[in-house]
Amino acid sequence: MGSVCFIVDAMVTGEMLPRHLKSIRESGVADHLLPILVTATQAQKRLSAIEQRYHTHSLITPARPLGVRLNKAAFTSQAEWLIIALQKKPLPANLWSSLYPQLNTYTLDALIIGLTRPSLPERILRRLLASALILPPYIAVRRVWLERLGGFDPELDDGSAIDDFLQRLHACPTRLKNYNGHLLRQVDTPDATLLPNASDAAFTPRP
Repeated sequence: MGSVCFIVDAMVTGEMLPRHLKSIRESGVADHLLPILVTATQAQKRLSAIEQRYHTHSLITPARPLGVRLNKAAFTSQAEWLIIALQKKPLPANLWSSLYPQLNTYTLDALIIGLTRPSLPERILRRLLASALILPPYIAVRRVWLERLGGFDPELDDGSAIDDFLQRLHACPTRLKNYNGHLLRQVDTPDATLLPNASDAAFTPRP
């Protein structure tokens, strides 16, 4: 597979941070092959203990928005693929082990990971309410594509930084697919209509 680095923000994952790290480390790939960067706004004893237990590296950026923290981690890593946690919800370890082979390709720019397709009533309700993006648990994005998009907005914090990035991801001609551990599928037009200001085709080959 291509080189991979996980980015897990302590504020995004909250008390579920250890479960995220446990899942990643139980995927069966040697620790040194899967670096994990944990971003945070302040150093804590808890983070020091986590570093030792899960072989992570903490990046402390005092009083800075989430966009800044994620960008710092992204540009600290030299990995080809960046897998970024976007929710408190962790994912099962067996999903990671089945995901890695999907990254051994140059036909994708990004993968939305662990997001199941909403039911028809949920999709209709979201359109009527003009609700925000459905946040996936994780996203994997190729480093060069993240740089092409300009990274995360450094002025935005919390969910706003993630919403803004996902909107730009869908608005650009991103080679994007969903992966839930059982199925790798093209992001289709009905899902794209859930995204404010999204283009009609979320999966458009670059010229």
